[in-house]
Amino acid sequence: MLKSVQFKNYKALEDAKLPLGRFTLIVGPNGSGKSTALTGITSARGGNGDFKDLVTASHRDSTDAQVIVQLNWADPYEGAVWRVVWERDKNTQIENNPTETTREARRDLSNQLSRIRVFSLDANSIAAPVTLEPHMELNGQGGGLAGVLDRLRDHEPERFEDLNRELGEWLPEFNRILFQVPSDGNRSFSLRIRNTGHEIRATDLSDGTLFALVLLTLSYLPDPPPIIGLEDPDQGIHPRLLRRVQDAIYRLAYPENFGDSREPVQVIATTHSPYFLDLFKDHPEEVVIAEKTQHGVQFQRLSDLPNVSEILADAPLGHVWYTGILGGVPTGS
Repeated sequence: MLKSVQFKNYKALEDAKLPLGRFTLIVGPNGSGKSTALTGITSARGGNGDFKDLVTASHRDSTDAQVIVQLNWADPYEGAVWRVVWERDKNTQIENNPTETTREARRDLSNQLSRIRVFSLDANSIAAPVTLEPHMELNGQGGGLAGVLDRLRDHEPERFEDLNRELGEWLPEFNRILFQVPSDGNRSFSLRIRNTGHEIRATDLSDGTLFALVLLTLSYLPDPPPIIGLEDPDQGIHPRLLRRVQDAIYRLAYPENFGDSREPVQVIATTHSPYFLDLFKDHPEEVVIAEKTQHGVQFQRLSDLPNVSEILADAPLGHVWYTGILGGVPTGS
């Protein structure tokens, strides 16, 4: 698990450190580096990207500026570091601290990095038929869902049945995921209406329904990515379903609380929604405020803010944040 990520001259993140836990919800205005932090982690995975595309705007003409993303690991690899440095007209450098980590540990960390996934969901991608492959995975837009569900049904039937049961709790009008074969080797899916038995094809489902199904599916995978980024997991979803979204995230991050024996997933999510944020009032250590200041973007855990307990008191967290008292809102609002 990542303990923190440090950024130097990486796009909007000129000098920032993002603290992380098993689950972290980043809240802040547009342009405050929330999505940039997620892409920075994936850039560090393989040193992807060119210096000129990554460097902070104020350093684009500098000849000696460096762009740095450093991943700092927590237990069981406390002290392990993965550091990527981009420089103008030079090859990207990927560094770690081999003296403090064993070869086996470095191999494990490299494997975890290779499996990081950041999701920015797109309804058309989610609904599209897929060509079946032996090891189907969701892409960053949620594409491939039909194949992932098909594989879950065939290889993890108990999980698939549990997913169907919970689908009916999230979206009571539906009671079953069904599959079609639009052409040889391809799969598409539909949802069956509870009262009539009619099928609604994926391409005819609402965006919010498709987004909810991806989040629910992720939470029931037997071997999900070890680190998952979720851009606005509340998008398109009715406020009354947001508690369900929180449950899906917690199922990923804290599987032991749901009777699941798989390894925990580290989840990093972003939001603009005061309704979604309000669900985490009792866990201020899971909330990070992204604040644009005269010194650039800064990240701070809600639990580390002075007098946060007194500020929140009996008020909804989302309302308090919306007023601007906690920071992390557009300037002048």
